[in-house]
Amino acid sequence: MANKTEELAYRIGDELAEEQGVFLVHAEYKREDGEYFLRLYIDKEGGVGIDDCERFSRAFSDRIDALDPIEEAYMLEVSSPGAERKLTTEREFMHYIGREVEVKLYAAKNGKKEIEGILAGFSDGTAVVEADGERCEIPAKEAVYIRLLFKF
Repeated sequence: MANKTEELAYRIGDELAEEQGVFLVHAEYKREDGEYFLRLYIDKEGGVGIDDCERFSRAFSDRIDALDPIEEAYMLEVSSPGAERKLTTEREFMHYIGREVEVKLYAAKNGKKEIEGILAGFSDGTAVVEADGERCEIPAKEAVYIRLLFKF
């Protein structure tokens, strides 16, 4: 469950992301080693670069500072989700429908522990992946990871 700071970050971030042509993948507000961090992960077709992150960070900072909703001092970090990042939220799964994914399962399904295919849907915690001409329903909790497939 997202806390109030994360909920606000999504509201501000989604509006800003639409303006800048990016997607706010994930927002998290955490305390680590006595310090608070507001981390935002953004993406776009073709990937984001440092300039995208900087532009988003500056605009986000201006908007959240104008509201001044966070009492404690915190660090704002904006970055790409990274190529190895697992899809974790319904928001992410829904955004990436139609993209190639790779799946690693805890236990084999139809004789396979690893699957590559197209993310065709997501509902009630279950991803639908089209692989080798078949639709495979994969509960996210049964997967070590479901992540975007990048071929280099």
